[in-house]
Amino acid sequence: MTVQKNIQVEANSMRQWAQACLEKAGAEPKLAQAMAEKLLAADLMGFRTHGLMRLRYNLNCLADGSSRRTGQYHVLKQRAAVQLWDADLVSGLYVVPEAITAAIAMAKECGTGTVVIKRAQHVAALAVYLEQATRAGMLIQIMCATPGQQAVAPYGAKSAWFSPNPFAIGAPTQQLPILLDISLSMTAAGKVRKAIAEQKPLPYPALITAAGDYTSDATTFLADPASVLAPLGGEDLGYKGSGLCLFSELWTLALSQLGRHQEQPGLDANTVWIQVVDPSAFGDADAFKAQAQALVDGMHQATPIDANKPVRIPGEGALATRERQLQSGVDYTPELWRQLKKVADSMQQSLPDVLD
Repeated sequence: MTVQKNIQVEANSMRQWAQACLEKAGAEPKLAQAMAEKLLAADLMGFRTHGLMRLRYNLNCLADGSSRRTGQYHVLKQRAAVQLWDADLVSGLYVVPEAITAAIAMAKECGTGTVVIKRAQHVAALAVYLEQATRAGMLIQIMCATPGQQAVAPYGAKSAWFSPNPFAIGAPTQQLPILLDISLSMTAAGKVRKAIAEQKPLPYPALITAAGDYTSDATTFLADPASVLAPLGGEDLGYKGSGLCLFSELWTLALSQLGRHQEQPGLDANTVWIQVVDPSAFGDADAFKAQAQALVDGMHQATPIDANKPVRIPGEGALATRERQLQSGVDYTPELWRQLKKVADSMQQSLPDVLD
């Protein structure tokens, strides 16, 4: 059996193609540009389940009206260093960077700035937003929850209550920024779907069946009744992840005053909590970067268990993957390329040429 090689495509060509598809679906240019940039950014950093794999989904949302075609959002409440926004189903790929800009402006004035956004459509990978703040010398934290979704069981339960909430932080150093992006469940739903498509088990027991058993069998996610995601920590330490899920939903759903008991079930409208901190409000900004670098250097100097697997800092792998793909082209598997070809045909927008 012949193994098909991955396909490489120049990054900017893919961005332009995706933007053309989104504009063809009705998104205004500034909205289409932001959506295309963030989906491609996820691919570049290696977050494949949040990249252009989700382009068709975004196109369908624009077509059926579940995602707005214009970038209009509403500031509902504000004080000197906090704001509450209603995205009104505008894509999170557009509205989250807008909110980070607002949070940075507040942080420059007040030392910190927080924006809570409710009803934001598809947000994708939180990692792609972090450098907007770290480039400005700021710390950033982002959390996201989906009030219309229940997929993660509280610890000790076999039915879902929480959504699979991501959590991310970014911090500047003297060298590469620290970029952490994790799910507060044992895995993300997208990775379960990917395992199903590839006919592979999950690498660890991340699901809880209707019988209450922990399993790595991804196909149970499609069973009737379906398995649910376990909280971070799994069978033995899941009380930690369960507490973190509660934390994230207090800071998102409760603060926005749009809870799971109020939202339309199944609606993919997210609540996002963004906080930016200006280190210069506490002391010298360069001194902070030196402290952050010392923490990173200490991690690097720790003796590895396996000499072939040195300690890695959050974000190092993603940044290296991006640099490689910017140089040699964005990698797509033959299966994903076929999916994108179907999108191209349906939107009558030819895919870019493949690199030799």
